[in-house]
Amino acid sequence: MEKRNPLKDIEALLQQQCILLVILLLGFVIMDPFHLGPLGSHEFRPVKHDIAPYGHVMEDWPRDNRSRLERGKLEFVDEVFGPESLEFDIFGRGPYTGLADGRIVRWMGDTVGWETFALVTANWSEKLCAKGIDSTTSKQWEVEQRCGRPLGLRFHKETGDLYIADAYYGLLVVGPEGGLATPLVTHVQGKPILFANDLDIHKNGSIFFTDTSKRYNRVNHFFILLEGESTGRLLRYDPPTRTTHLVLDGLAFPNGVQLSGDQSFLLFTETTNCRLMKYWIEGPETGNVELVANLPGFPDNVRLNERGQFWVAIDCCRTPAQEVLSNNPWLRSVYFKFPVKLSFLARLIGMKMYTVISLFNEKGEILEVLEDRKGLVMKLVSEVREVKGKLWIGTVAHNHIATLSYP
Repeated sequence: MEKRNPLKDIEALLQQQCILLVILLLGFVIMDPFHLGPLGSHEFRPVKHDIAPYGHVMEDWPRDNRSRLERGKLEFVDEVFGPESLEFDIFGRGPYTGLADGRIVRWMGDTVGWETFALVTANWSEKLCAKGIDSTTSKQWEVEQRCGRPLGLRFHKETGDLYIADAYYGLLVVGPEGGLATPLVTHVQGKPILFANDLDIHKNGSIFFTDTSKRYNRVNHFFILLEGESTGRLLRYDPPTRTTHLVLDGLAFPNGVQLSGDQSFLLFTETTNCRLMKYWIEGPETGNVELVANLPGFPDNVRLNERGQFWVAIDCCRTPAQEVLSNNPWLRSVYFKFPVKLSFLARLIGMKMYTVISLFNEKGEILEVLEDRKGLVMKLVSEVREVKGKLWIGTVAHNHIATLSYP
């Protein structure tokens, strides 16, 4: 009769205990009872992203091997805080830009510098809202909903009025002399707008604008991306009747908006799904939506140049690991409950963000790609404006504007 080896019994017992410990730890992470992960106590409801395969997109995407955007010049360092959108008035003055502290400011030249042009709410006060260079950090989030966060800006070419998409206060307008903006749209179908983002003005006076989510506001915008939820909308405001109309629904983080030169269509970006889309306003395709381009990263605003071409600002780039998470909601439910910072989890899947700006024609053909692979000029980009041989580049995340001679 073979004798039992007590050492083997102990080893087997230890292995069982280790397996049990791993299962318990994994269960602890999945349950996250103390809400230590990036999701906190949030009810996370991820869905599969409607996104083009990473390999197919990168296969056809031209690269800027010279990283030409690195030659950009940093302007107004620590004078502007999160300048998302850049605009010039009907006299060519500017830029005007909306800041993270809630103000809209304009550049008045070297002698005067920057001055406050408009506010989106009477709640604004310097004591409450003006946090300087900390405006682009989480310190501002506690007061952002009270102070406002102006994002998209557009001047009416005839009246000189400035139209504003504010993340919390909706669609507003202020006259050519500035001051306190007047709210135009704060609710749609009886419910408040949670995240007005960008806008453009049609020649008939209608204003197209995006409402990024019906569930999350700007402070919680990462949940829109992480979940892949698609409750965003494209809306149209009609000034004569003061009514707001639903144009498109069910969009995944609708962001930038830009009418074409002849205004027969508009382009908009879906940030979550990394794509540029077209909505037809006139002609035989009126009301139809079509894909213009799949993008290597997460797009923000779109802006037209004088040649009828479209600059798209892209936070780059997607990664193969990120695609696995996008296609597997259950995996995201586990991954983002690990008790570490979101930035660390992003780095683990290779997401080292940098700026890409791309120029498209009306057919969706890529005409130009400029990159800043080392993030020397900007790690995150919001908008590109081409004005008189110069690119003006805005960013929601940094405290400067960048410029680059072009072409």
